[in-house]
Amino acid sequence: MTPSLQQKVQSVLGELVGTGAETGLQVAVHQHGARVVDAVAGVADGRTGREMTPQTPVFSFSAGKLMSSLIAHLLVGTGVVGYDTPVADVWPEFGTHGKAATTLRHVLTHSAGVPAMPRGIGPADLTDWSRVCAAIADAEPRWPPGTMTGYHSYTFGFVVGEIARRATGKPMRQLLHEWVAAPLGIEGELYFGVPPADLARLARLEDAPTQPAAPPDVDAVLAPWERQPTAAMGNSHEILQADIPSVGTFTARGIAAMNAALIEGRLIGPHQLAEVTAVAFEGTDQVFGNNARLALGYPLGRIGARPDDSPTTFGWVGGGGSYVYADTATGISFAMTKTRLTPHFTAAQRLADLTTAEIGTHA
Repeated sequence: MTPSLQQKVQSVLGELVGTGAETGLQVAVHQHGARVVDAVAGVADGRTGREMTPQTPVFSFSAGKLMSSLIAHLLVGTGVVGYDTPVADVWPEFGTHGKAATTLRHVLTHSAGVPAMPRGIGPADLTDWSRVCAAIADAEPRWPPGTMTGYHSYTFGFVVGEIARRATGKPMRQLLHEWVAAPLGIEGELYFGVPPADLARLARLEDAPTQPAAPPDVDAVLAPWERQPTAAMGNSHEILQADIPSVGTFTARGIAAMNAALIEGRLIGPHQLAEVTAVAFEGTDQVFGNNARLALGYPLGRIGARPDDSPTTFGWVGGGGSYVYADTATGISFAMTKTRLTPHFTAAQRLADLTTAEIGTHA
C-alpha cells in the first residue's frame, strides 16, 4: 500500500458517507502492477445495514463497457476477426439497410450509426438476447457507418457480444470468465449475468433523494430509460442475471485489476495496446452534442480534465456516478463504484483528481 494515498482516499470516502452525500463506495487503484489503494466506506444495503466490503460486487451501468471492449480486443488477438472486419462477415443479418460496410472498428468508436435501441425494445426486453440482436440487425443506421459518432448506450454491448458469440460460439458472460476473470484470479468480481447463487452478495442500489426525472425530449436519440439509470433497474434480479454487456456488475478491485493487466501487457501485446489506445475517431457526439475523442472502445481523457492534459487516459463513466479509467503513461488503473445513483460525477472526479495529484506524475 501507499499509506498516504490509501489514507487520503479512505478519508474522502468517510467524509462522503458521513455527510450523507453517499451511502456506500469502493475505490481501488493499481499502479505498475501493485494495488496501492483498496478502500471502502458505508453500507452495501441501506435496508439491512450490511456493510460494504472490497468483495461486494456493484451493478455499475456503463462502466461495464470496459469489459466488453476488452473482450473485443481479446477476440481480435485470437485472429478470428480484425478491427476492420465487417460485422456482417460474422453476423450476416446485421448487414441490412446500409450496414453492410460496418466494421468492428466502427462499433468500438460508436460510429456504427445505431446508438439507440430500436422502437419496441424496452428495459424488460434486454434479457432476451435473440430478440434484441434481431431488432438491432434490422435497424436502419442514423448515419452512414464510420462517418459520425454518437454514444451507443445499450446497443454497443449487444453488437460486440453478438460478434463474439458468432465468432466463438460462447456468450459474453462465459468469455469474460474464461478470458479475463479466471486467468487473472478475480472470479466472483466481474460479471455479465450474475449467477443466482451470487445475487445475495451484491450491493443494493438506491436513487439519489433529489434526482430529477429525465425531462421529456421528443428530439432525443435515446429513450429516457437509456439516458437515466434507476435503482429499480440495477436491483432487478432479471436484469442482473442477464447477459447485457453494455452494463456490468463488478468490484472496484476486480475491474482495476483487469485494466492493470491490460496496460501492463498481460492480456494483449504492446503493439495492439498502442493501437487500442490511440485516437481512432474525433468529432461531435450525435447523441449528446459534446466533442468526443475516442480510442477503440473507450473515450480518451480523464473525467474533469482537458483531453490534452490526459491524452493517455481511457475509461468509462457509469450512469449514477461510477468511474473506471487507466493511464498507459503513469501505469495507473483506477475504479470507483457506489450504491447511490447521482446525476453527477462529483465523487468520481474528486477521487480521480486526488489519485492523479498523489501518484499521477510518477510514470
